[in-house]
Formats: sequence, structure tokens, C-alpha cells
Amino acid sequence: MSDTVLYDVTEGLATVTLNRPDAMNALNTELKSALRDTLRAAAEDEAVRAVLLTGNGRAFCVGQDLKEHIGALQEGGGSALSTVEEHYNPITLAIAGMPKPVVAAVNGVAAGAGAGFAFAADHRVLAESAAFNTSFAGIALTADSGISWTLPRLIGPARASDLLLFPRSVRSGEALELGLAHRVVPDDELAEQATAVARELAQGPTRAYAAIKESLAYGAGHSLAETLRKEAELQIRAGASEDHQAAVEAFVKKEKPRFRGR
Repeated sequence: MSDTVLYDVTEGLATVTLNRPDAMNALNTELKSALRDTLRAAAEDEAVRAVLLTGNGRAFCVGQDLKEHIGALQEGGGSALSTVEEHYNPITLAIAGMPKPVVAAVNGVAAGAGAGFAFAADHRVLAESAAFNTSFAGIALTADSGISWTLPRLIGPARASDLLLFPRSVRSGEALELGLAHRVVPDDELAEQATAVARELAQGPTRAYAAIKESLAYGAGHSLAETLRKEAELQIRAGASEDHQAAVEAFVKKEKPRFRGR
């Protein structure tokens, strides 16, 4: 396992930490490959019931490592841009399609693909000093890492277009107002509060959360009638879970349910 991504599983919570602090967690090939493989491992690990994604140092992730990128461009442009299909697409799909909740603890700037990975998460907790920046147009590129799908759904197409055509820093307060953040906390409380949110989810009904994520993703691209059929299918699956049975029994007994993710 590469030391560019740190991975820890404690009491059902997998913490995935981007670990190139001297480079502001810029995405070189080693980090991208390690992040993709780590997220896939978390998805398959039955011991993991929620994921916390964050960065080490003063940045969450500033996007593509441009020093590595320019070298690849000089060798041949095709190889430089193949990273979108090889790395960015599977990373984004691993986050958005994770059958468990993903919380992004955004500890600093999240730019380009770094912003895209945060937008793909289910819940975003921002430090007060954090900021988002789409940044693509500034280097004559278009959106990747799912931003053209996630951003309009988070803030609407008009605002998404504005942020992509005129990239700028969207600081934490504005991010909260726009709907890019779920909560903003003091910098020195980010780790504690984001972990508390992720731990609460890790103790919840994991299979129900997976069904909720699947339902939301399906509904974004299908008609009401199709979505109703999908909801019925997913509800049958959730209703057959041990967690549902336990929750109903606990409700009747006026007790707090204890979920096991099964």
C-alpha cells in the first residue's frame, strides 16, 4: 500500500486520508492509483460501514499534479489525459457508488478533481478555512471527476455554469449558503466533528443507507414512474434486512434500535 493514502478502520469507520501534504495533496499517479484501490477495498470490506475522506496538511486536494502533468504532455498528450478514465472516473464512481455513506472532511482548499471527489460524497463537513474551486477553465480544460453531473444537482445548472466558466474560490461560508457544504466548523474542530458525523452513520442501518444512495442516483435520471418501481424494489430489499426487523421490534418495545449493518 502506498503511503500517499493512509487507511484506518476502527469500529466500522474507514478513514481514508490523502497524504501528500508537502504538495497540498496534488494528485500524482501514485496517489490516484492508491486512492482508487483503497476506496474499492473499503467498498468490499464488510467491516466498513461508513467512510471518512480527508486530506493531511493544509489542503484537502488541489487536483491534478501539474508538474507531473506537464511532463506527460511533453511526452504525448494522450497519455496525460488518459488519467480521467484510468483514475478520476473510477475514484468518483467508488465514492458516489459506495454502498455505505461517505463523509468528506474538507480541511482546506479542494480544487479541480479534489472538489469533484468532495462533491461526490454524501455529506461534506468544511473547516472554516476551506474553499472550493472548479479551476478547470483556468488551465483550458473542461470538467471531470463527475463535476458536470454533481455540481448542477447540488446548486442548480445556472450557478454550476457560472462556477465552471468563471472559476474562483468559494469559501466555506458561501459554500454553506449555496449547498456545497452541509456544515462548517472551526478548523481545530474539523477532525472531531467530521469523525462524529461519520461514526454516527457507521452505527446506522448500512443497507438502508446503500438503498437510499441507489434510489437517489436512479431518480436523478429516470421518470417518476420508473423511480417508484425502483423504490418498491429497494424497499423490499431493505425490509428483508435484519436491521429493519430489529428496528421494528425496538420501536414496539420503546427501545433505541441497535443496527448491525445486516
